[in-house]
Amino acid sequence: MLRVRHEVNGAPEVLFIEMVDLPEAGPGEVLVRVEAIGVTLPTVRKVREGREPTSLGGEVAGKIVALGTGVTAFAVGERVTGLCFTHAYAEFAVLSATMTSRIPGDASAVEAVALVRSGLVARGVCEAARVEPGESVMVTAAAGAIGTLALQCAKACGAARVVAAVGSADKAGFVRGMGADEVVLYDGADWGAPYDVILDGVGGDLLGPAVRALATGGRLVAFSSGGGTVEAYELLVRGASMIGFQMRAVASGHPDVYARWLRELWQMRDAGTLRTAVHEEIPLAGASRAHALIEQRRNLGKVVLVP
Repeated sequence: MLRVRHEVNGAPEVLFIEMVDLPEAGPGEVLVRVEAIGVTLPTVRKVREGREPTSLGGEVAGKIVALGTGVTAFAVGERVTGLCFTHAYAEFAVLSATMTSRIPGDASAVEAVALVRSGLVARGVCEAARVEPGESVMVTAAAGAIGTLALQCAKACGAARVVAAVGSADKAGFVRGMGADEVVLYDGADWGAPYDVILDGVGGDLLGPAVRALATGGRLVAFSSGGGTVEAYELLVRGASMIGFQMRAVASGHPDVYARWLRELWQMRDAGTLRTAVHEEIPLAGASRAHALIEQRRNLGKVVLVP
């Protein structure tokens, strides 16, 4: 099978494609013939900034071709999606059965990778922030895969004002089409503050200004892999709070919540209250271009590799 790998860390061009043997499903695992792979910012950053090369993880969707011992919840031939922690950029991938879910019959593999993982994060950060009807919400990285869904989830929670924060004005029309009432630029003089809730998918140097844009009693949920530092005083003077969110912690520690959110995502999709946006479908051999799109913040929605 074909697989994408890197032997040194650096620019997207360090990625290359190779031919390797098919992996085998171990106990509690399923082997999937991959039809779509979601490219994520954390994986892009690991290639650029990691201390040493690691296998490329990510969201995958496809059809089960083999079951590991002990797997009874799935059958060969079922269409599924899930998170692959090792070697996701490949024609076949191994998934833990506990991190795998079925794809409804009318959904494509591409839609599944655009909706499930990013949607779970979007759904989760809104719940972590306790978004309530009538509140104002700002979403950073709003043009990305998670951001577009977070805008819609905030609306579904009853937020009266949902503002998209983006890096360039040419993304304004797109994020308005995905549910934003207003658009602000990171380097703009006015962020439209204060906000009851900020959902931050950027981190880094943006984290400090985001905290300062909170209203009294406001809540900021940080879900980016970009890190950042916040002065405790900035929270104290606002009576504000900051919450960290990681989907993997929910999936492993609260599987019942994970399952509920997953059901709700597909229900919202079926009801038309949640729409995915796919920037481009790129062949597996074009993985370096996919990484460059995300690294340069040029994507509008999800970037998907298609073996």
